[in-house]
Amino acid sequence: MTDDSTGSKDIIESELGPGYDIRLIPEPNRKRLSEKQLVDYRAQRRDFLEWMLHVGKNPDKAEGYSPYTVYETGYRTAAFDRWVWDRDGYQLPTPRHGDGYLQEVAYSDQSQSTKGKIEEAMARYFRWMPEHEWDPEYSFESSGSSGPRDFLTRTERRQIRQTALDLDDGWLTPSMVWTSLDAGLRPVEVKRATVDWVDLQNGVLRIPREDSSKNDGNWTVSLTSRTTEVLGHWLDERDYESDLIWQTSHGNPYGSKSLSRLLDRLAAHADIRTENRQLSWYAIRHSVGTYMAREEGLAAAQAQLRHKSTQTTMKYDQVPVEDRRDALDRMG
Repeated sequence: MTDDSTGSKDIIESELGPGYDIRLIPEPNRKRLSEKQLVDYRAQRRDFLEWMLHVGKNPDKAEGYSPYTVYETGYRTAAFDRWVWDRDGYQLPTPRHGDGYLQEVAYSDQSQSTKGKIEEAMARYFRWMPEHEWDPEYSFESSGSSGPRDFLTRTERRQIRQTALDLDDGWLTPSMVWTSLDAGLRPVEVKRATVDWVDLQNGVLRIPREDSSKNDGNWTVSLTSRTTEVLGHWLDERDYESDLIWQTSHGNPYGSKSLSRLLDRLAAHADIRTENRQLSWYAIRHSVGTYMAREEGLAAAQAQLRHKSTQTTMKYDQVPVEDRRDALDRMG
């Protein structure tokens, strides 16, 4: 690798051939930066792109991505950086930026394949930044439309709720699963939730602005009376020194991976089929949005899911498969 102050050789040489060397800083990014910012950004980009080349695909096995993947990801993440800087000044992106950028991508006229590649590039970028845990709410495929990731049906929601009661860990899993089934908690919100959020008397969660994953404001989220009672049992049972509501058996906050493993376990116990589906903890959240929009309208779904923008909630304006099946039956 070579570089100089002018950036003319600011590249990582690759095996892709002439014209396909991996450039640390594309010219549009260079033009937006001061001399000091350029020095800092060059170091960040070098760390990120070399991480991708050598270990990014599978850090445990020190397996990197192909040079072409790094080449494409480099340019796509540089475009994302420019979008962030144009709005909030020079800084590393946050999950809030990721959500905003991906929403613009979703409403753009780019192909589904291109949108999917942008999402994948951003996911790699956030994996390189371990302090930021990003769970995109949109999923793009090369064949198919953009929209929320897979969600649980009404029947599956009842199965997951019941199965959570059957696990041998007291009220821990039921309280976490049932609260998420009501509030549509994002993984990062499960991770951050503290006892101060809980108002059992009024059956709500009060999520302060500083703890909201989108940092949009204070939120009051409704809970059912059944969930309120289950959550109350857990608060009486838990013996953490920490204010966190939920922790793993190792005393760590829950994250996306541990929550996805838990959902997989619950689905297996409930005999819920997961083939050809993208089930993650977000499947719970998306089921809340889908059925709340269906039952009470988009305004109720927006409030329950804590969306600042109505455009974000509009993706839940869809008819669940069981309702479409009922319509077919009525149509004869």
